Order: sequence, then C-alpha cells, then structure tokens
Amino acid sequence: MAAPLAQASAGPPLTLLAPGGLWLLALLGPLVLLYILKIKRSRRRVPSTWLWAAAQRDLMARAPFRRLIAQLPLILQALALALLALALARPASRGRAFTGDHVAILLDTSASMSATARAPSGEATTRIELGKRLAKDLLSGLAPGSDALILEAGRDARLVAALDRDLVRLKAAIDPIAARDVEGDLGAAVALAVDRLRQLGGSRRIVVITDGNVARPAALRGVSLPLEVITVGDAVDNAAIVRVDVRSGSGPAGAAAPGDAGAPRQERREEVQAFLVVANFGAQPRDLYVTMRQDSASDVLGSRRVLVKPGERLPVVLTFRPSPGDYRKGLLFELSPRDAMPLDDVAYGRVPAGDRLPVFLASGGPAQGGAPGATAGGSSPWLARALASDPMTSVTAGSLADLLGTPALDPDTFVVIDGACPPDPPGGDLLIVNPPPGRCFGTLVGRPLDRPALTSWDTADPRLRFLTLDGVHLRAASSLEPEAAAQALIRAQEGTVATDISTASRTGTLLGFDVGESDWPLKASFVLFVRNLLEQARAHRAHGITGPARTGEPLRVSVPATARDLQAIGPAGERLDVAQRAGLALIAETPRAGFYRLAWQGPQAGSVLVPANLTSVAESDLAPKPLEAEGGGEVAVSSAASQPDAHAEWTWLLALAALGLVVFDVWYFTRVPRRLQGQDRPAA
Repeated sequence: MAAPLAQASAGPPLTLLAPGGLWLLALLGPLVLLYILKIKRSRRRVPSTWLWAAAQRDLMARAPFRRLIAQLPLILQALALALLALALARPASRGRAFTGDHVAILLDTSASMSATARAPSGEATTRIELGKRLAKDLLSGLAPGSDALILEAGRDARLVAALDRDLVRLKAAIDPIAARDVEGDLGAAVALAVDRLRQLGGSRRIVVITDGNVARPAALRGVSLPLEVITVGDAVDNAAIVRVDVRSGSGPAGAAAPGDAGAPRQERREEVQAFLVVANFGAQPRDLYVTMRQDSASDVLGSRRVLVKPGERLPVVLTFRPSPGDYRKGLLFELSPRDAMPLDDVAYGRVPAGDRLPVFLASGGPAQGGAPGATAGGSSPWLARALASDPMTSVTAGSLADLLGTPALDPDTFVVIDGACPPDPPGGDLLIVNPPPGRCFGTLVGRPLDRPALTSWDTADPRLRFLTLDGVHLRAASSLEPEAAAQALIRAQEGTVATDISTASRTGTLLGFDVGESDWPLKASFVLFVRNLLEQARAHRAHGITGPARTGEPLRVSVPATARDLQAIGPAGERLDVAQRAGLALIAETPRAGFYRLAWQGPQAGSVLVPANLTSVAESDLAPKPLEAEGGGEVAVSSAASQPDAHAEWTWLLALAALGLVVFDVWYFTRVPRRLQGQDRPAA
C-alpha cells in the first residue's frame, strides 16, 4: 500500500492566500486625514471669549491642518481597519505537505463527474468543480522544491501541465478543465503518468482525483509507482436513458371507408418507431415522463409516463407518423423530472430517411460502353422483377446516361448497373452486373469463362447469408481478379465470378456474369440474394455506413466521392476539423453529446446530421465501484472530506477581532462620562 499522501508540517510560516486584500490598508490615509483636518465652526454670539481662547487661536491659524493627537478612537479604528485588511488577504498556515519530490495529479473528466454535488460549505456544485478545488488544494501543499504535473483522464489521457514548480501556473492550467460527455478510462492517464515520472530521481507518487465511478476499475492494476485515489462527491440516485434506436416501420392507418367493399379493414402507414431503455440506478422507484420531439421544436411528438423500479431497465417505445419534411431531421428524447446528472436524461436520434428504399436500375448496352455481346435487356428484366418483389422499395429504371445525369438523386439510392462500370456513379450501395473488360473498382475483369462450375461462396458475408448456390449453372462469365483474395464472394473452378468492391463510403458488389445467361433467376436463392443487398442498403440508409455514433469515439460519415469543401459543426455550434478520404469524412473526436452536422459542395452537394450519445451504464450508475489492485486486493482510496486542508486559515479570527474593536469604539463614543453621572444624582 502507498505511503500516506500528506502529513502535517511543523511550525511553517504564515502565508497570504489572497494578498490583494491588503489594498484595504490604503483607507488608513483618509482615516488619519479626518482626524487632522480642522473643523469648520459656525459663528455664535457669546457673553465672554475667555473660555473660547483655544478655539479663537484655531480660527486665526492659516494652516488647514492641526497637530495629530493620539486618541483612543483613532487607534481603535486604525487597528480594526488593519485587521479587516489582513482578513481579506486570508492569512493561513500550512496544514499539510506532499512528501514526494515529483507528483502527478490525475483529474477524472468522465461524464459522471458532471453530476451535481454538495460542497463542504453547503453550496451546490458539481463533482468536477470539487475535484478541481481539491487539485488546487493539493498543489498548495507541495513542499518547497517539489514539482507536479497535471493530467486529464477522459476517454483518452491528456497532459494539461508538464512538470513545474510554479504553483500559479499549475493552478491556472486547472481552471479550464471541464467534464466531458464520454465514458472514462483512468488506465491510459495512469500509464502516461508512470511514463513521465519513471525516469526521474527522488520520491515519486501518483494521485488520482475521481468520483469513484470508474468504468474500468481493473485499469489501476499493476501500477509500478505509489498510487492513491481520492474521491469527491457522494453516491446519489440517478435515472438515465442507456439505449436509443430509431427505425422506420408501419402502423395501422384506421378503418377503411364505408363504401370500399373490397378494401382491407386496416391499412398500414409509415411511422417512426423509437426504442429506448430507461434505467433506474437509485434505491427508490422513479415516476418519469419520457418525451420525444424534433430538434429546435417545442411540440411533443410522443410521450409516456413510466414507473421504473430500483435497478430496473425498462424498455419504452415512442412512435409518430412523419411528413415528407421530417426525414433525416434530429429527434430529442428527454426524461423529466431531471436528476443529479442531467446529461444522461437526454438522448439524440434521427428520423430515418423513409421506409421505402429508392432503387435506380441502369442498363448499359454497347452504346453506353457495356460488355461486348451484352444487350440492354440482358439481366435487367430479372433484376427488376427481384427488386420489385420487395414491397418497401421504389424502383426507377433508366439508362446509364439517365443515372449519371440526375443531379438530385437521393444519396442513399441503391444503384444497380447492368453491363457497364462507370468510375464514380452517384447514390449509395452499388451492384454491378456483367461489366466490360478492364478495371472496375479495383477488380480486374479479365478473360471470358465458358460454363464455369460454381464451387464455393462466402456464407459469412451478409450478402450471401441464408442461401445456397447448389444447382446454379452459368452459361458464360468473366474471370475476376480482385486486389485481395478476401474480396472473392463466389468462386468457380475456372476462377472468381463475384467480388466485393466496397469502398469507405459505400458497399459494392460485382457479378462477373449476365444473370439472364444462367438459371439463377429461377432459383429462390436469387431473390434472397437481392433481398440481402436491399436490407444492407436499407440499414446503411437508416444509420449511415458506420452506424450510430458514441461520444468520445471518432465520427465516420460516408459522403460522395466528389464532395469538396467539407464543413463540420458541433453540438454547440463550434466548427470542427474534418478530414476526407475516399468518400469518407472523419471527425477525430466527439467530446459532447448532441447533433453533429456535415455539409459539402460538389456535383452531389448535400448535408447530413449525425446524433452522438453517451448511453453508458457505467457512467450513469453514480455509485462508487471498488477499485481492484494487483493480486486481488484493493487500491488505497480515501475521501476528500477526510483529507486535511492544505492551509489553516485565520480569516475568521481576524474578522472577529476587528468586529470587537468596532463594538468597543461604538461603546466608547456613546458612554456617559463619570462626572456627568455624578451630576445627575439627586442631592441628599
């Protein structure tokens, strides 16, 4: 176990924590001036001037000041003013001192540190503010000649201040630290502190300031330097949204009209379905309202009142019917009333782009650069029939020129190209059938194969799941040579006939044969294959190719390959750095929960809104967790309330003494002189 962090120091000199308070001593000048200024007297008629000789001499003097006479009121008032100035300067003696020559202070900045807490003085604050005060208090206890470094421990470690002996500079570096909306990891910060202190001589120690709500307690195992954990804040009850998912579905639209004898009793209409999980981490049941509304709108789209038992995780479903203008708009989910951690009482989502997936089927014959011998109607009729078998698609057929000449094409459109391979087709996921010889998205379309026999296919790939190609015969195909062997999807004895041509921004599939020149369309596996492609495209359309975002993680968003001038805006309206490569926009960090907006220019200009959520059970459970040490023991943990103050202040004592002097001064001025008291007595 580590040695005690602090010890009382013997007989240290006094120090002033706020030297600026000494400016109050400047009031001594006006006070003395009031006692040496001559009083302006009024003219009065008296029977004799003998008793007023001294006053007459003052009136005859030309100097405006008189000699300063030491009077008891002046002394009392000057002493009271000096004591008040010293009290404002906060004189204090050192209460503790670090025993280490080099100290690393790690401040936990995970999401749970944003929870409200109660300061020792009784004021309401947050855990991160308590931690910052404690860090400054620890710095004040540094022994002369010692130095310290400051580290911030969020999802990643960040060096706030390098090793320094200047306490003013170290404390100034702590001021801007704030809690982040991320799941914390103390392990990275501890490893960085060990690396910085390992090469130094003398005694070294690491102090971790946290609320004890550590997402990965085992990260503190095996630390080679003395380590102590100081906790701030008390355990409090909390309820949170720990999961959110928004999908497009369908619901009943109501009864049919009375005159429609042949109409069905119930029709189905598109609706947005939000699935949430609300958790109660407290010891008492919570009566909560769960509401859903659009971003920047006050109207409530859906609401439910739920009773969540202690320790329960309750699923909640909210629905509403979208209008065409609602697609891809932001959704805000809220719990009320709010509790100790408002951050996890809010979650973010996005209205899906609609339940019907747009599909564009482009036929490219010889005139459009198609494969020799391919006709405009080769595979297209079979593809069109399989695509139309999915009732949740909207299929548009046209030529390759129509596809490339449509500027307003939905960026999530599933594009099917028959007989051609354009370099940068618009839209989302892509299926290319029977391309011409040459390069096609990295795959080399080579020599023709006569009646290839299919031997194997990648059943682990989502596009080929739940199907078999046994009994499928091809009349002709082209040999495909992908850049990597792992890209092969369907193999024949003579070579590969289907490959994966996905890029960073879209999922792509290449079939090196004419579907119409095979018996595959007569098999159920062909329709299942097309359905798999559509389901994958629908999932990418709902969430983006990289899926929902979590705070603290890099944000990857698919954009058109022709996109330029990317701009990224964070939840607070701040501009973010964004990198682009091969149709993929990358934001290095998402430190805040909320909506991230990306916009771009180019032939397919557009924008996208991406929600990022915390949704962390580990951070929302505000009860401290045991910290395991090497060998199954526990890390030495102490509460900030049990730590001695870095300084013992004498402000209250000086202020009390100044008050006593003022009270004595008032009594002295208002007392009744003894001789007057004797005159007031009645005669015997």
